[in-house]
Amino acid sequence: MIHRLFRRVFSDAVTLTAGVADGDRERAGVVGGFILESAGGLHNHHGSEDLMLWDRLEERRPGCSLHVQLMRRQHLAIGERLAVLEEAVPRWQATASPADREAVLAALHALNGTLLEHLGDEEEQILPVVNEVFTQAEWDAIGEHARKEIPRNRMFVQLGTILDVMEPDERREWVKHNLPLPVKVLYRLVGERQYRTERAKLYGTG
Repeated sequence: MIHRLFRRVFSDAVTLTAGVADGDRERAGVVGGFILESAGGLHNHHGSEDLMLWDRLEERRPGCSLHVQLMRRQHLAIGERLAVLEEAVPRWQATASPADREAVLAALHALNGTLLEHLGDEEEQILPVVNEVFTQAEWDAIGEHARKEIPRNRMFVQLGTILDVMEPDERREWVKHNLPLPVKVLYRLVGERQYRTERAKLYGTG
């Protein structure tokens, strides 16, 4: 699900960036903010895996060492791509110039190429083994570690984005098993409207 989310947001980032008119700093600010927040989420996700996944996986399944080393290298490469992107976006937000927009697009394309390869490799080589040697509680703890880095005022927007990448039946089951009742109620009363407002500002739709 999280991989699906990252595929979606960074693909959308390319389309949204390409659609910003020259000189439209207000729109560049909105789209650039989305890109930077998405980049922060990817940093948090990979940081949690680096801290809580790879060493344990190598210890419990030494035969996966080569695959784990590949994951580490890919994380480093993605971190380098993110650094370029995070340097390019603020410049573009400040100028909304064609040259700065193209720099952001180039950085996004470079990131997406590396990221998509990494996500596919992780799904093929790592996740089946994780399901065998990690408990659900341990796996959940990795996700919780990443979520702690999300600012409280962005929690419902992030939740809405996650829910949006699911099919309706999958979404119902996920909400049923993963969200405490108070969170469900707050999201219905406050969070969903907050997310829809954010989505309308970014995509022009509810």
